[in-house]
Amino acid sequence: MIRLLPRWVWIGAWLLALNAGMVNGIGLFSAYQQSITHLTGTTTLVAGSLATGQWRLALHHALILFAFFAGTVLSGILIQDSTLRLGRRYSVALGWAAGLLLLAIPLLDGHEEAGLYLIACACGLQNAMVSTYSGAVIRTTHLTGMITDLGIYLGHAARGLPIDRRRLRLCLLVISGFVVGVFVGVWALRRLGFDALAIPALICLAAAVGYWVLHVWTRRKRQAGSSNGAP
Repeated sequence: MIRLLPRWVWIGAWLLALNAGMVNGIGLFSAYQQSITHLTGTTTLVAGSLATGQWRLALHHALILFAFFAGTVLSGILIQDSTLRLGRRYSVALGWAAGLLLLAIPLLDGHEEAGLYLIACACGLQNAMVSTYSGAVIRTTHLTGMITDLGIYLGHAARGLPIDRRRLRLCLLVISGFVVGVFVGVWALRRLGFDALAIPALICLAAAVGYWVLHVWTRRKRQAGSSNGAP
């Protein structure tokens, strides 16, 4: 069972799922028709391309995988922990993600596939950044686990078995954020082109500032409490 999740975790999970949905929607509905966050499908494309002798295509999809993996490595370097906790360097990680998304825009406009690798790296960084909180496994760039958990919980409920309602709400939160993100991303792509990536980049920056303010405010509140309680 998941213990009580702070409000900032709920808000952050929804915003990051929204971001991932936007990026994936832009990748799939652009001329590149490239999934960014669906690594199972990308791995299938690597193996399938190799089997059919399409070496360049296999290399391209392998680079998508590697870029996402590189983002997870970068997250480990920046945050140095897999447990979600107030006080970690999430603002720095979010700033990196925003920078990668912004750098990708001129590359994609110039028909450079390197832009896809940058946004894949940003998604890997984001997905690794929020890993676990209070026993809850949180993944914001893909929905397989969340939809699986949702189905299990509904099956348990049908049999009258107890379910983790907070986990159920978390699943619905991430799924809704991702779906809304895809809708907004594709809508923005049709009107702004790849400049639409500036929207998730700005959301990352806003989240970075919001998290930093929350961290500073919480730290000062604790220090004030310690001072008031001092003999």
